[in-house]
Amino acid sequence: MDPSEIRVEIQQVEEAEVDEMWSFVGKKTQQRWLWHTSDHRTGVVLAYVLGTHQDEVFLQLKALLAPLGIHHFYTDGADVYSRHLEPAQHTVGKTHTQKIERKHLTLPTRLKRFVRKTICFSKSMRLHDIVIGLFVNRYEFSMLV
Repeated sequence: MDPSEIRVEIQQVEEAEVDEMWSFVGKKTQQRWLWHTSDHRTGVVLAYVLGTHQDEVFLQLKALLAPLGIHHFYTDGADVYSRHLEPAQHTVGKTHTQKIERKHLTLPTRLKRFVRKTICFSKSMRLHDIVIGLFVNRYEFSMLV
């Protein structure tokens, strides 16, 4: 494809599901979290960030979502969401997070780095992030073309 033919479109998203998923690097005490969000209507992944289970990482994800104009977020009961999302724009509960929770079933099935009891784990943080990033990009974004 000719690079001049590539078009980038930013579409408004009304509602999004946000969640995080645990994995580890080297040993289980060295945790690595995948924070991601998907369009509530379509289930398409909008953005993701890999990092610790700290507020700063969620704020990085939130900054990536800012251009999309999301008006409402659906999450689980993690405290980080109630600290950084306005109550009027935030609904807590599993009822509205079914699409993103379904992705949580797909990831460990296709990528063993998310399975708790496995010999398939990363020894380097950098390689861990690269493998997960490549998987998410290929699995989620290659189907859009």
